[in-house]
Amino acid sequence: MSRLFVRCKNLFTGLENTARIDQTLVVADGVFQYVGDTAGAPSPGLDERVVDAGDSFVMPGLVDTHTHLVFGNAKSEEDIDLFSSAEFRALRGMFFSQFVLAAGYTSIVCPGDAGLVSVAIRDAINSGMYLGPRIAASSCVIANRQSLNDWFPSWVGTPSYFSGRLCTTAEEGIAEIRRQAKDGVDVVKIAMDGPHFRESGESIAAYTMEETRQMVDEAHRLGKKVVTHAYGREAVFYAARAGVDIINHAFFLDEACIEAILKSGSHIAPTLTFPRNTAEFSQPYEPATTSGYNAGMARVFAIGCRNLQKARQAGIPFMTGSDSGFAVTPYGEWHARELEIFVEHLGFTPAEALRCATSISSRAMPRGQQLGALEMGRRADFLFIDGSPLQNIRILQQRERIRAVYLNGERVELKLRSYDPNKVSDFNTVKWNHIYTQERVRSRS
Repeated sequence: MSRLFVRCKNLFTGLENTARIDQTLVVADGVFQYVGDTAGAPSPGLDERVVDAGDSFVMPGLVDTHTHLVFGNAKSEEDIDLFSSAEFRALRGMFFSQFVLAAGYTSIVCPGDAGLVSVAIRDAINSGMYLGPRIAASSCVIANRQSLNDWFPSWVGTPSYFSGRLCTTAEEGIAEIRRQAKDGVDVVKIAMDGPHFRESGESIAAYTMEETRQMVDEAHRLGKKVVTHAYGREAVFYAARAGVDIINHAFFLDEACIEAILKSGSHIAPTLTFPRNTAEFSQPYEPATTSGYNAGMARVFAIGCRNLQKARQAGIPFMTGSDSGFAVTPYGEWHARELEIFVEHLGFTPAEALRCATSISSRAMPRGQQLGALEMGRRADFLFIDGSPLQNIRILQQRERIRAVYLNGERVELKLRSYDPNKVSDFNTVKWNHIYTQERVRSRS
């Protein structure tokens, strides 16, 4: 059994708040056999590989718990669901998964899908046919009339090829969960709220607490993790009381929500990168700005940061996710911005943010206890970084700083190809931003 020896001047295990010095990793069959001081490490045989990491910062591969491989850098809900076949979306998702891996993300969760796209990509990677990150796959988001993913008017409905599956009762949700479990998903996603509000401005939960509990219990009985989309207080509270594994967003949680999350042991994955990028990148002439969506996301970001600081201070575990797959969060570009936001807006130290993005976020993955850290018995997924993220967390967003990516102890060699968005992702048919009345035309002259 040939082994790989990696000599490290600076090593971050993902389990501690400081870096170690003069360490050696020993890998056999894709698993760490030794992680510790070089002075106490076993000696390599004559035919065994030895790699010197030099002055690189060695750390675990990163985990993004919120990447939508099916979305294709979408500019709209129509881009997500209308213009591409499931077969094309699977091939496109396979293509873009390599951009994610090249950014240092060796594991991702696809929380919400169309059909079995992420299941197919996962299986193609696991079979060795293609190179890509580890994937926790899902299927269609379980959605109700008042939730995300039931985007379109009721006379359009939610056809089977959409990323949402309309389930108006707990019984329908349970039936859908059983279908997804049969088809091999790792994760079930429930959309707990969406664009429906009370007169007070509070988001309305899409399912009652009892309906949520019944669906979560069945998913757990079948051995599947449950994640939820939940912006509003009510949705977060119901999700926590039902015992979901990961609550995405949670921007408007309150003290009762925090107490319920602490009791349930749920994790929060805020995905603040999406509202932050929307607020910063949207141009004045774009519909996101003219419709007020841009300003709304800026408000969500500000309120979310204030509330999530309280959740962090209470001891709730946080995971990192970027909501990649939209035009403002394209694949391979902004995944690590979530760590920057954790540090600059939520009060995490760089080391704490790194632990969130590695050993804590790995809990969202199948057999996650084998991932996310440089520790004996775990899978050998690790990175060489030019510079220390403990000193500057932003360097993880610079692909040129990622000197090497290792999966299962093997160095990944990727040659990313450029692409034409008009042929790959951008199929939206909107041609004008305005209605050109006589008054508008005169005002431009």
